[in-house]
Amino acid sequence: MGGAVVDDGPPGVKAPDGGWGWAVLAGCFIITGFSYAFPKAVSVFFKELIREFDVGYSDTAWISSILLAMLYGTGPLCSVLVNRFGCRPVMMVGGLFASLGMILASFATSIMHIYLCTGVITGLGLALNFQPSLIMLNRYFSEKRPLANGLAAAGSPVALCCLSPLGQILQYQYGWRGGFLILGGMLLNCCACGALMRPLLLLRKPQELDASVEGKKAQPKKKLLDFSVFKDRGFVIYAIAASVMVLGLFVPPVFVVNYAKGLGYEDTKSALLLTILGFVDMFARPLSGLIAGMKCVRPRGVYLFSFAIIFNGCTDIIGSQANDYVGLVIFCIFFGMSYGMVGALQFEVLMAIVGTEKFSSAIGLVLLIEAIAVLVGPPGAGLLLDATHQYMYVFLLAGCEVTLSAFVITLGNILCMRRKQEDPEAMMEMDETAAEKEGLNCRVEGDEDDEGKEGKEKGKVSTVTAGEEMVVKEMGGEGREENTSL
Repeated sequence: MGGAVVDDGPPGVKAPDGGWGWAVLAGCFIITGFSYAFPKAVSVFFKELIREFDVGYSDTAWISSILLAMLYGTGPLCSVLVNRFGCRPVMMVGGLFASLGMILASFATSIMHIYLCTGVITGLGLALNFQPSLIMLNRYFSEKRPLANGLAAAGSPVALCCLSPLGQILQYQYGWRGGFLILGGMLLNCCACGALMRPLLLLRKPQELDASVEGKKAQPKKKLLDFSVFKDRGFVIYAIAASVMVLGLFVPPVFVVNYAKGLGYEDTKSALLLTILGFVDMFARPLSGLIAGMKCVRPRGVYLFSFAIIFNGCTDIIGSQANDYVGLVIFCIFFGMSYGMVGALQFEVLMAIVGTEKFSSAIGLVLLIEAIAVLVGPPGAGLLLDATHQYMYVFLLAGCEVTLSAFVITLGNILCMRRKQEDPEAMMEMDETAAEKEGLNCRVEGDEDDEGKEGKEKGKVSTVTAGEEMVVKEMGGEGREENTSL
């Protein structure tokens, strides 16, 4: 029995939904934690950097901004590299870049060196890990994908709760240079996570392999970046809504601590608000994934996502009226719930819209579009704060932006679905529901039985054509293998 390595997620291959997929999920959990928490965790070193290089707080704040810009803005580049070389090598090189950036930054002699090393090099390394990890998660999970996405997304609040205190300890014990050096060593774990992203292996007969090789030679070359996703109305609606959403989504976590300080509360008590928000977020993400995976909910996942966005926007609007610490605590609890729901569902909905084959290109283009909004959102809110000196208006603006995005994706989806119901070709594209997959499996099993009987009569081992069934083999170790059939 021959094998062919598959790293581009060909259509017709059923995801294992377990097995080695849980190792892939663990790697994605760690990568998501580093990617989203690191830009915030590195801020604990800002006071030391201000004293070292004699710069202002706004100068050091650019470090986190550049990190986020690289994480989002290099999406198309990551898509091209993944489509060209595969997920595992891209992630392992990304881990080296992420570590190298922090190690070089520990020898910096100016703030510009920090921008280049921590912001650009480490940011690029994290980007080369984050996007491919989501792509591999999408390939390994299908039926359990919402839960897998929720568990992976929980890596962000967990890592934030761990990295921020760790950064403070490292700064106190070793200074900012020693802290950067140790964090750079920790980022080498991204290489280990990349090694977990094992491509799927299709088991085929030698004659089938020869036929597939000939077929591949005849097929046109795969596009490194597939812009045809913009022909999908659902993707366009999602991209527009997501870009509007991120204008206000990240604003409250940035300003809530200063909001409490503005009301006269001490620094420690104010910082506790972020801990409360992160703790609630930590449990909201996997729970949201569990709910999204329910049979009665999953076909309507986009509407659950819309509810999460509206929930988040309304929380911002109501929270803007808080005038004491108790009010801010209640705001952080509800914001953590809604923020976790959005975080758990955003990529699950995108996967459901574009499918496995085009997801690597789609996520890169979406992240590029969101990068602009990520850079504009918090600074724009800061300008509004400078003009009004009232945090109420900042939270109101954020809430209105997030709520607007919910109406965009809901109304757009309703109109799009109505048109698709009239379009027979579009109806064929919507055949990826659990019930239809189950029916397909039943038909394949029936074909297998018929072919088995025919094979016994002829004294030969029957095979199923490649269009009907492909077997996924996971190479666990020497002498061990797991088979999952569609």
